[in-house]
Amino acid sequence: MADNGAFCYEQPLNERIRTFLRLEHLIARLRHHEADESPWGRRATLDALIDILNVMSRYDTRAEVSKELGSRYAAFEKLGDRDDVDERALKQVLGELDSLGRAMQTMPPQFASYQLRDNELLNSLNNRSPIAGGDCGFDLPAFQHWLSQKNADQARDLKAWAGHIQPFEQAIGMLLRLLRESTSPALQTAKKGVLVHNMDPSTQLIRVLIDDARVFPEISAGRHRATIRFVEVQDKKLRVRQYPSNVEFRMACCRF
Repeated sequence: MADNGAFCYEQPLNERIRTFLRLEHLIARLRHHEADESPWGRRATLDALIDILNVMSRYDTRAEVSKELGSRYAAFEKLGDRDDVDERALKQVLGELDSLGRAMQTMPPQFASYQLRDNELLNSLNNRSPIAGGDCGFDLPAFQHWLSQKNADQARDLKAWAGHIQPFEQAIGMLLRLLRESTSPALQTAKKGVLVHNMDPSTQLIRVLIDDARVFPEISAGRHRATIRFVEVQDKKLRVRQYPSNVEFRMACCRF
């Protein structure tokens, strides 16, 4: 993940943010493959869609997103009394949060579970997905038939099957943007490749930004402390070892 030219590595510290990041990743994958109208592109699009629906069916994503939007709205609303706040920008953020919150309320509860259960093609693909090559033509002739249909018909189906995802995409995108922008990255030095950092227990996301492509961080964190260990690839088998020299980087401990 790139951030203004730097290599960015993120570590979520609670299950809610972990789920949001997974969905952000999967939705980006879905949007990328949607543009590919080849049979392989359609396969990749459906793989991403099924992964999204599985994540949403395991967690009450609608409730989690709605709760976070409500919390952010209340927090920003309190800033209205401060003299150092840009009223126009604040009003815009509150309007977006309110609009997204209303959209969440119109979402059918557990729609992802019902989609995987009631759509025969998606149900078959989901059941075969744990098997390597389980979506071959001899296993799923109905899928092979669907892949032979006109692009316009496939696009119509995909739009219907993924119709409820867009409001989540917008809401999760805004919540993660607000979280990432809540704290400015500060310059840090990992001596001999390691930094132990004491942090606020309310931290929800650690972001490590580095300009050096030769190394990458392994991040472990508890409630009060995070350890950032930089490693480098040492051979063609991609085995890694701790980087022996100091590493300068930027880090943000983000929280709402």
